[in-house]
Amino acid sequence: MLLVAGLGYAGRAVARLAAESGWEVAGTARDPAAAVPLPGVAVLPFAEAAGAIGRASHLLVTAAPGEGGDPVLAAHGAALEAALAAGTLRWLGYLSTTGVYGDRGGGVVEEATPPAPGQARSVRRLEAEEAWRRRVAGRAALDIFRVGGIYGPGRSAFDDLRAGTARCVVKPGHAFSRIHRDDIALAVCAAIRQDLPPGVRVLHLVDDEAAESAVVTAHAARLLGVPPPPAIPFEEARARMSPMALSFWAENRQVTNTATKAALGIAWRHPTYREGLAAILAEEGREGLAE
Repeated sequence: MLLVAGLGYAGRAVARLAAESGWEVAGTARDPAAAVPLPGVAVLPFAEAAGAIGRASHLLVTAAPGEGGDPVLAAHGAALEAALAAGTLRWLGYLSTTGVYGDRGGGVVEEATPPAPGQARSVRRLEAEEAWRRRVAGRAALDIFRVGGIYGPGRSAFDDLRAGTARCVVKPGHAFSRIHRDDIALAVCAAIRQDLPPGVRVLHLVDDEAAESAVVTAHAARLLGVPPPPAIPFEEARARMSPMALSFWAENRQVTNTATKAALGIAWRHPTYREGLAAILAEEGREGLAE
C-alpha cells in the first residue's frame, strides 16, 4: 500500500496516478470531510494515520516542515519507528525543494551538488531531509525529491493572465526551474515500482529547460490569444515585490535532471513549459466540454 502524507496539489496527483496504476492508496488530509474525493483513494485524518503507516509498504511525505520540524515525524514517530523496525515500510519518498541549493549565480546544480540553503524555509527543508535520513538509517529505501517550481491546471501563468495580475518581469539570464504537477506523479510512481535496496537517492524533479519568467508569461499569453503584459525591468519591479517574491528572485541556478531520469527510466510528459502549458489548455478544454 502507498500512503501519501499530505493530499495537497502534488500529493493528490501522485495518489490519483498510483490508484489508476493498480496500487492500494491512502492519503491524509487535515479535514477529510472537506477533501474532494479521489477514485480509489482512502482519505484519512492526519492525526489518525498511525494505523495506515503500520500497513504501508511505501510512504510519500509531501507536508512542509514548520518551525517545529517535519510534522509527520513529530506526530507519528513511534508508528514510523515500528514500521521500519518490522520491515513493513520498504520505501519512503520525501518531497523537498531545489531551494536547498541556494543561490549559485546561474551555475549548474546536479544531483550530487552539496546543498547550501540561503532562505530560512530552505534551511528547514534541508533539516527535514536530514531528519528523514537519520530516521530511515539504512532500514529502507529513501528517495529525496528536490522539486522545482510546481505548475499545472489551476496553478499557471494562465490564471494570472486571466486575473489581470500577470507581469513580465525581465531579468536577463535569470532562469527558473519548473516541473508540471503530473510529472511529479510520473516520477514518484516510477520510483515506487522499483525494487530498491536500503539507501538514499537524491532526485531532481525539474523539467528539461529552465526559463526566464517573462518568457513563460509571454508564451502563455500567445496561447490564450491575448497581448502579454508590458515588460518591466527587474530593478523597477522589485520595489513593488513582496518579501517572498524577492526571496525567489534572489536565487539563480540551473538545475539538471539527467541522473534522475536515468535512475527512474523516464522521460517527462512535459519536458518544457511549452508542452506543459499546452497540456493545461487541452485539459481545460476537455473539462469544459464535460460540463
